[in-house]
Formats: sequence, structure tokens, C-alpha cells
Amino acid sequence: MTAADDGGLRIGFVPGVTLTKWRRIWAERFRAPLEVVDVTEADQRRALVAGDVDMCFVRLPIEREGLHVIPLYEEQPVLWLSKDHILAALDEVTAQDLADDGTRVVFDASPESIDLATYSAAVLRVPMSIARSGSRKDMVYLPVVDAEPTTVGLAWRVDDEHPLIEDFIGVVRGRTVNSTRTAQAKGEKPRPPQQRRGPKPPSVGGSRRGRRR
Repeated sequence: MTAADDGGLRIGFVPGVTLTKWRRIWAERFRAPLEVVDVTEADQRRALVAGDVDMCFVRLPIEREGLHVIPLYEEQPVLWLSKDHILAALDEVTAQDLADDGTRVVFDASPESIDLATYSAAVLRVPMSIARSGSRKDMVYLPVVDAEPTTVGLAWRVDDEHPLIEDFIGVVRGRTVNSTRTAQAKGEKPRPPQQRRGPKPPSVGGSRRGRRR
């Protein structure tokens, strides 16, 4: 069974992406179910190509052949490390700080890598959202000020004709419920905006009660 067989929409997301706002808006506007699926960054393209998900919030870069990709926002890379590590005394770090220290740098946040970091055997360089969502009392994160930001995007297959894809794109891009694209996708005409009425002009000559006979 592919992701679209149940009539709903299945959305994958890599670690660090928060879907709370978009899920709430979808539930307010559409009856079709929206299922969300955890996807590792290493598995993000395979999940799309295999049809495990209809769309996926991915971390760029990703091989784009056969995919549509909309870049959404950038994230600050951080160093996630033990509170006891010598670099934890800094407010921010640079690539030179890491080179001078000679610490092993790991570019993922797998459970094994986090264990290494807690024992100061390594430090993790990850997007800030991952360090925040995995907040731990025994670890801190510092901005890597001279590192290129990472980008989160929304991807789906070029040949996927799921009728709800355009609606979900509209939710993510902030289209209103009355936008032309959203209404057309639902087979409805967009409602015209309500005109604001100004104050009612006073009647000529005043009211009857106030006139002298």
C-alpha cells in the first residue's frame, strides 16, 4: 500500500522539524487525515521515492532528480557538547576553535553520537533545532558563527498526483482559507473579501424629534 491509498496525506519529517502549527491549520480546514512519519536524514530521499510518504520535510542538500523541492527556512549550525567540555565555557565557537582543540567532531545526533558527546569523547555539529528538541541537562549548545546555515525544504515526487499536495503546500506557505488556489483545489469559488463599511452619514435636516415646528 502506498502513502496515498488511504485517501489522506502522509508527511515525513527529519529530526528537528516541528509540524505543530501546520497540523493544526490542516485539521481546521480539511477533513482528510494527515499522518506524520519520522524519517532520518539519511533515509529522506528513499522514503519519497519508495512512496512511504507523499511529501517530506527534508534537510538540504538532497538529490533532486525526480523531485520537486521548495526551500523553506535556514537553521543556525551549533556545537552540541557536554557541559564539562573545555569549549563549553565559550559563548560561541568558530571552525578555528575546533581545529585548535583537536576534538572529534561528529555531524549527526544518533544515540551513539550523543553518548560520545556526554563523555566529551566528541562534540556534535548539528542544526540548532535538533539540539533544542533533544535538550539535555548534561549538554549545552553553542552557535558556530562562521558555519554555513543548513536549509529545510519540502519535497515530493514529480510524478505524484495526490490531489491534496497542493492544499498542503498552501498551508505551509501561509495561504489563507479563501485563497484562489486553495478554493480551486476544493472545487469552490473563493469568497470575495468583505468590504468595510464606513459610518452612516447623518440624515439631511436632522431627526424629526430635533426639528422645531
